[in-house]
Amino acid sequence: MSYLQRVTNTDRPWSETNARLLVVGIFENQSLTSLGQEIDLHLGGVIKKAASLGDLTGKPGESRTFYDDDHVFLVMGLGPRDQFNSEAIRKAGGSISKVALASKITTLAVECFCACSEKSECQALAEGLVLGSYRFNEHRTGNDDGPDLEAVTVLSGDETGLTKGAVIAAGVCLARDLGNHPGNVATPTRLAKEALRIGGSCDMKVTILDREEIVEQGMGALAGVAQGSDEPPKFIVMDYNGGAADLKPIALVGKGLTFDSGGISIKPSAQMDEMKFDMCGSAIVLGVMQAISVLKPALNVIGVIPSTENLLGAKACKPGDILKAYNGKTIEILNTDAEGRLILADALSYVTANYELDYALDFATLTGAVLIALGHHTTGIMGTDEDLIRRVKESSVNTGEKVWGFPLWDEYCEEVKSKIADVKNLGEGRNSGTIAGGAFLKEFVGNDTPWVHFDIAGSAWGEKEKPYGPKAGATGNIIRLVIDLLGV
Repeated sequence: MSYLQRVTNTDRPWSETNARLLVVGIFENQSLTSLGQEIDLHLGGVIKKAASLGDLTGKPGESRTFYDDDHVFLVMGLGPRDQFNSEAIRKAGGSISKVALASKITTLAVECFCACSEKSECQALAEGLVLGSYRFNEHRTGNDDGPDLEAVTVLSGDETGLTKGAVIAAGVCLARDLGNHPGNVATPTRLAKEALRIGGSCDMKVTILDREEIVEQGMGALAGVAQGSDEPPKFIVMDYNGGAADLKPIALVGKGLTFDSGGISIKPSAQMDEMKFDMCGSAIVLGVMQAISVLKPALNVIGVIPSTENLLGAKACKPGDILKAYNGKTIEILNTDAEGRLILADALSYVTANYELDYALDFATLTGAVLIALGHHTTGIMGTDEDLIRRVKESSVNTGEKVWGFPLWDEYCEEVKSKIADVKNLGEGRNSGTIAGGAFLKEFVGNDTPWVHFDIAGSAWGEKEKPYGPKAGATGNIIRLVIDLLGV
């Protein structure tokens, strides 16, 4: 993995920094930030001159470089001053890192653009700097991309906010890496090892069930999907107890389908390589739990990951088969490519049966239908608790990670009822496919547990590059939203 590892703060004047590049800002009305004005005076007014000539407009992401005998100065466009919020700051941080990488700069100093009245603003700056520096190059020989960005110093920032932002962004980068690894690397065993590594860093209890134990526990849906592959499946439970003993835990459940061929209902061969991304829900859980392991909030959080491949072996589950989930409900299999909801059925019924939860969230690249509905920009959500859905939407605004709600009305829930089993793993033909996935999962959530389902099939990868996003591949989206929702 390759991303910025150090974001530090200093109250020393800019002239005493040893960074190769110093970054200041300019808004769209051509007004410079406070340090920008100081640098402009130092340079004899050349920055304002460039702005007056139209060579520097202040539009977001635009940048120009200026020099004196000892320093290199980058003036970064920040957009309209009245719209300069946390998301704009995050985007500016990402743009700065990408300019530095393109220029082969390894160290830089950045003006704190915000007033630091809100720690979340410095947090956003650090998130942008780290996320914008991300590159996935582990499987390439040589170093055609040039050196990594090694260290960033923020001038007169908020140390707490910067530290928190860097930790959260590191969790996102972990999720990006896991998603980008091919299926022969990011196996269920690899996900289990990551969980054990994270747990070992903060005395988090981690339990790993293997194939035999999965069957013994009555997780027939997960076992059914896994029986077509020789790759050992894993059922992973991460138990973080940082809160009081009587504080209800929050459950985070992530689909860990490390490669999905579709099974007997095989997918078209074109772009099947992208099915390595079918475990991005589990990567969200691991990214959040890594951040939690470092930040150590006063919460109780349970991460659950059902993980397997979905292949076409001699023992593979067949259309028409009936499986029994952990909660005893029977499932008619009409399409083996609708397997993510099967493994989540066992995970959701397990965690809601064995814990008295505050609420539960699940994350899954569940349906192609959500991509048709919302594209790559937005995550589809639905659930059983309007207040929890409202809070998810508020966190979405805070982090810039867009969500859109779908209904779970009774009419949709009726459409996943089976004539020969309790439920079937498809809805009514091609209609309302995303909602059908959520309606199926609802059958496996305890009735007293507030729950929201995130369908990340569009937002987990393939997103158009943002200033702090990757050029291609897994995005790590929703991790920052979840951490905001948790109040970490």
